[in-house]
Amino acid sequence: MRMTGMTAGAALAYIGLGANLGDLATTLRKALADVSALRGVRLMAVSSPWRTAPVDAFGPDFLNACAAVETTLAPLALLDELQAIETAHGRQRSYRNAPRTLDLDLLAFEGVGLHTKRLTLPHPRLFERAFVVRPLLEIVPADSVFATELRRCLPALNGQSLTRLDESLFAQRT
Repeated sequence: MRMTGMTAGAALAYIGLGANLGDLATTLRKALADVSALRGVRLMAVSSPWRTAPVDAFGPDFLNACAAVETTLAPLALLDELQAIETAHGRQRSYRNAPRTLDLDLLAFEGVGLHTKRLTLPHPRLFERAFVVRPLLEIVPADSVFATELRRCLPALNGQSLTRLDESLFAQRT
């Protein structure tokens, strides 16, 4: 999962972004700016935006994307920062899979397998969601083991509805 040009002592982490309430594109752009502004975090890559129907939920369609960051933060510290960004954007956790103004999921963290009450890495449903797998494949190094694992699960995800948007919504794409 290592990308070139990374800082010594930093780890690569992947974040899933999604929203289905409000101005979706603006919210995701602002969330990316907020992630970029975190101390100890550097935005490395951002996928295309994808429009997806809710999975195991109801409500309007989602706009989803994934980002790769390098970070010197520990996984739980990064999770705390992501949840603070969600809260700042009006995220409410009224019930499981409720519609949301912003959802930031820590999907994977280089060299870390973790299972705690607060965080499981890799994300427990990462390989079950086309709206995560397809955007990740745009930003994960193609020759990595992670990319091979992602490609391997694609056939099982063919029934999930999603559309890649060609608009360049994320000015920070690298």
